[in-house]
Amino acid sequence: MRNLLTTLCLTLVVLLGSVGVSFSADYQKGHAAYASGDFASALSEWTPLALQGDADAQFLLGQMFEQGKGVTKDYETSVIWYRRAAEQNLDFAQNNLGSMYRDGQGVTQNYKTAIKWYKLAAEQGYANAQDNLGMMYHKGLGVSRNYTTALKWYKLAEKQGNASAQSNLGVMYATGQGVPQNIGIAVKWYRLASENGHAVAQHNLGYMYVIGQGVTQDDVSAYMWWHVASLLGNDPARKNKDLVAKRMDSNQIEKAQKLARECVRKKYKGC
Repeated sequence: MRNLLTTLCLTLVVLLGSVGVSFSADYQKGHAAYASGDFASALSEWTPLALQGDADAQFLLGQMFEQGKGVTKDYETSVIWYRRAAEQNLDFAQNNLGSMYRDGQGVTQNYKTAIKWYKLAAEQGYANAQDNLGMMYHKGLGVSRNYTTALKWYKLAEKQGNASAQSNLGVMYATGQGVPQNIGIAVKWYRLASENGHAVAQHNLGYMYVIGQGVTQDDVSAYMWWHVASLLGNDPARKNKDLVAKRMDSNQIEKAQKLARECVRKKYKGC
């Protein structure tokens, strides 16, 4: 635990938060149970802690209800627990509560409230919230669109190695939003995020290869990156891989599939 299209496109992405750390024995028992897939035991360990006011446990219950792990999926209950933790200034709970408001899950959709919670977490230095806040300014959700502010938050998140922010910086440089358009820099960010296992960046990098922007046009490399991204669940990459395959011969497809297997084996580094 700890971040559409059917045609070729550039994509923004946001991430939900990751799990915090609590050091009580009961918390650790719950964590061990959760890691083993015993969600019922994790729930029984964390619930008393949450009721006693433990913010980490409250967040974890919120996540379990959001994902339906060991309980029936219940966004409204998830919001209750996220809010309790967020009001104790827990940054990743603030981030996830912001996402619930952004997506209208368990609450009435409210972009301004989402921004409020994202900003509280972002100002604490939480990279996922910084990326999410950047996205709100990038898209103009709940605020006037402001590429300069979006760039600021993306850069802060990227400095902490946030792959989603790296990918979103690639979008800004590819499209010239808030920065002079620079395809070479866009490819740099897409590649860095791709090597960090970010499926949307892998999709976008494949796009650059298929149109030959910032890289030499190469259907094999495009197919490879789209195949890798599709293995991570990126549906646009799967569809685009099938499209480019129609103009490739069997030897090219075989080569691309082999490269994709090697890329996964190397954990996306040096592909």
